[in-house]
This record gives sequence, structure tokens and C-alpha cells, in this order.
Amino acid sequence: MLGKFWEVAGGKLAERWAGISAHALVFWVAGLAAWTYHHGGLSALAAPSDWLGQQKPAVQALTVLALLVAVVTSGAAVDSVTGQALRLLAGYWPTWAGRLRRRRVRTRLRRADSDKAPWQQAQARVRASDMSADDLAAYAVLERRRRRCPSTAAYFMPTVTGNILRAAERRPADKYGLDAVVVWPHLWLLLPETAQAELRAAMKALNTAVRAAIWGVAFCSFTVLTWYALPVGLAVVLIAACVVIPARAQAFGEVFEAAFDLYRVALYHQLRWPLPANPEQESTVGRQLTTYLWRGSDRPMPSFTSPST
Repeated sequence: MLGKFWEVAGGKLAERWAGISAHALVFWVAGLAAWTYHHGGLSALAAPSDWLGQQKPAVQALTVLALLVAVVTSGAAVDSVTGQALRLLAGYWPTWAGRLRRRRVRTRLRRADSDKAPWQQAQARVRASDMSADDLAAYAVLERRRRRCPSTAAYFMPTVTGNILRAAERRPADKYGLDAVVVWPHLWLLLPETAQAELRAAMKALNTAVRAAIWGVAFCSFTVLTWYALPVGLAVVLIAACVVIPARAQAFGEVFEAAFDLYRVALYHQLRWPLPANPEQESTVGRQLTTYLWRGSDRPMPSFTSPST
């Protein structure tokens, strides 16, 4: 049994490190290309290759091993800061950037407010079935922008990615009264393996995009070798930060929200908490359950349901 466990754990660990090392290898190969260009082309590789070919097999093996260790170590270093980088991209900035953060939040709020009237008008036309194909396309754009922002101004973030993740985090509270920050650790333990796998895959894709942005920033350091490194590095950063990361944050948020949509009832059953009778009641009951998980309760109500229910 333990042998099987370590086999599975080792396989997942190897898969994880392979993914990290692949990104690092691409980075260092690109860096080698910049160095080669700086030193006059492929002919610059002749001297290192000749030196390595003249060494003993042990020295050659150690040299290759050292290069592999450097690649893996750099990949691990980037992986270790991926979480902090995602927080920065989401708008969790240090205190000294508070003024900039507040200004960006106000800008996001103004843009969201400017969409309210057009969205309400488009929604009215949709309900009345009185709109053209162009109107429907415009409504879809407005609806998508609306879903990428929190429903309450107090929860707005200064970045697009931050608002997408915050909106997904707040939707369970808006719909069901369940505060995701409090409830999520409990719900996660009740999710089936398939749902957990989908969430892990969505988060892995998001982290991969964040690591691409980090590698793009690092690639700019090769500008000392060739000026091409700066536009290439900045292009990677901009594409990752402005296109790929928001898209993958949106995908993760949709799976996260779906977990509450489909499995929140399991949380009620496991805690023996009475189920709400209808959608109108669910918001109130959900807030009560959130408070119970956060602070506990010594009140006689509500009565727990039977474990067999």
C-alpha cells in the first residue's frame, strides 16, 4: 500500500518538476541564443564545445549535471514566487502603493458604472425579444464585462485579473449567502476527485501563465547582450498579463463557482445543517451557516438534521 502511495506521489512530483524545468529550459536556451548573437553567431559555441570535448568523461558528466541543476534551480526559484506574483497581478499591492491602488480602483469603478445604463437597456430589449443580432452581440460583451467585476464597489480591485478573481470569490455569497473565504476549505474536502482535478488543472494553467510573465521579466535582463531581448521580454509580459492570465483567471473562477453551484448541498448535509426551502431563503440560511463555521454558536436554533438525511 505504501509502495503504491510513493509511486503515485513520486509520479506527480516528477510531472510537476518536469513542467517547471521545461519553462526554465526554454528561458536558458533563449538566453544562450542572445549570448551567441552577442558574440558573433554560432561560431561562438565552438570554443566551449571544444573545451568540453577535451575533458575527461567525469568532468563532462559533472558539467552537464551542473547545467541541469542550474536549470532546475532557476525553475524552482520562479515557482516559489509564482503565488506572490499572482497576488501582485491581482492587485494586492504593498502599503506604499496605496494611493496608486485607490486611483486604479476608482478608474475601474467608473468604467463599471458607465456600463450600467447600456446593460440595463440591452437587458430590457432581450427580455422583450426586441433586439437585432448586433444588439445581442453588444449585450453579450456588456454581460461578460459585468461578470468580470464584483457586484459591490467595496470589493473592487485595481486590476482586471484581481476583479475577475474577486468576482468569482464573491458570487457564492451573492447567490447563496456562503462566504467563499470561510466556507471553501470545508467544501473542498467534500468535492469528488473529478471536481478537485478540474480545479487543480485550472489553477495550474493560471500559474503557468503567471510563470510565463515572470520569465518574460527575467528575459529582459539579457538586454545587456542584445537589445532584442527587451521587446521580446516585454511582449511576453504584456501578452501574459493582459490576455492569457485574465482568460485563465476567468476559467478558474467559473470552475470555482461551479463547485458551489453543484456541491454546496453536500456541505449542508455533512454539517447536519437544515437545507433552505427555496432560493429566497437560501441567502439567509447561507449567511447563518457561514457565521457558524467562522465563529461557532451556542444557540438552540436551528436544530441539526438527522445524520441519515
